[in-house]
Amino acid sequence: MSEPIAAIATGAQVAAIGIVRLSGEGVIPLVERLFTPAGGLPLSAQPDRKLCYGRLCRRDGSLLDLCLVTVSRAPNSYTGEDTVELQCHGSPLLLRTLLEELFALGARQAGPGEFTKRAFLNGRLALSEAEAVADLIDAESDEALRNAAGQLSGAIHRRAEAVYAALSDISAHYHAVLDYPDEDIEDFQLLRYRGVIRQALSELETLLRSFERGRLMNSGIPTVIVGRPNAGKSSLLNALLGYDRAIVTAVPGTTRDTIEERLRLGGLCLRLIDTAGIRDTEDEVERLGVQRSRAALERAELVIAVVDGSRDYTAEDREILQAAEAAKRGLVVLSKRDLTAVTEHIETRLPVIPVSSVTGEGLDALEQAIAALFPLPDTPAGEILTNARQRDAVARAVEDLRAALDALEQGLTPDLVLTETEGAMAALGELSGRSVREDVTNRIFQRFCVGK
Repeated sequence: MSEPIAAIATGAQVAAIGIVRLSGEGVIPLVERLFTPAGGLPLSAQPDRKLCYGRLCRRDGSLLDLCLVTVSRAPNSYTGEDTVELQCHGSPLLLRTLLEELFALGARQAGPGEFTKRAFLNGRLALSEAEAVADLIDAESDEALRNAAGQLSGAIHRRAEAVYAALSDISAHYHAVLDYPDEDIEDFQLLRYRGVIRQALSELETLLRSFERGRLMNSGIPTVIVGRPNAGKSSLLNALLGYDRAIVTAVPGTTRDTIEERLRLGGLCLRLIDTAGIRDTEDEVERLGVQRSRAALERAELVIAVVDGSRDYTAEDREILQAAEAAKRGLVVLSKRDLTAVTEHIETRLPVIPVSSVTGEGLDALEQAIAALFPLPDTPAGEILTNARQRDAVARAVEDLRAALDALEQGLTPDLVLTETEGAMAALGELSGRSVREDVTNRIFQRFCVGK
């Protein structure tokens, strides 16, 4: 695992700075063959984590760039191995040429997430912390950014480890009494640990409940805009996005398919879906669009029902409002407030926000209404589960602890209760990475970028 790897750690586009990262055995002398510090002190004698300015050359001695280099020696580096980072000018051609020079000297191309994978395998990061690196890179809202940063600092790992340690104490006491009956060890009385098991279960149930928020936080909130044809749905989409994404005309039925865009609204990330106007139609293409609109409605976490305030309220509007009321969360936009108002009041239990997509009137109120439907949880930043693997591990630990408490209440023998608590420990080990399988580890890091 310590063979030298190298990769471009910045994007492929032209930029002011481009970074090439190396990790593994022998990377410092390898880079020394291409880089000469300006002060004369060789790279191998440079202190850790100090920028060193110098000449970067090809193997034939011709100048490639003037750059900055830092070294971090094992085990006190990101990966736990010797690492080198070269901060060059951000020419994609320059960076690719540098990589080719490094490969010719014995480094190989790093795979997706291989630097972070090495950090995990070398004990520098728990698995939940390693997963947080990808979440931090992919974060599209302030809430997701804060939670990923908290996970990266070990918030979930510490919480799971505290439960693991409490359960481990129970198991250690039981096995010590069982294996060393002649030693002066306090008798094992399982009932004394009932409170510990209950507290562990409560902690994990709280963690498990955070997953729904974490799922929406990371993947975005599926938000469907529905209404009659020409009600102002596409105009609302364009107004929220700040540019013309959907075609808007006075002809009803212009939108024939669902259009999806991601939108950062306050601290939330919405997967905003504009739909075809819902109505009965003989047009085959439009009818397929209406079917897709109804399917999107069923999957939505938030439905924004648009009612044209410049036209009479109809039975079709009422049907659409009923669909919004049946959704997990919904609100009503009374559109076209810049025109003469015809429909002023609507009977519905949902919030109603008058909006003009032309003047921008009501857009701030709409943002506030959406935020109110998704209040921030009490869970501290970093302690929200964000992926199905984490959720599955905690769910199995919860199931095992419930079984342990049930066995304890039924007065079953300690070994049966301990079988369940040790099952919970094994599940928590998967959360932190203590006992995760190699194939699972490989799948986790496949979602990373090369160079991370």
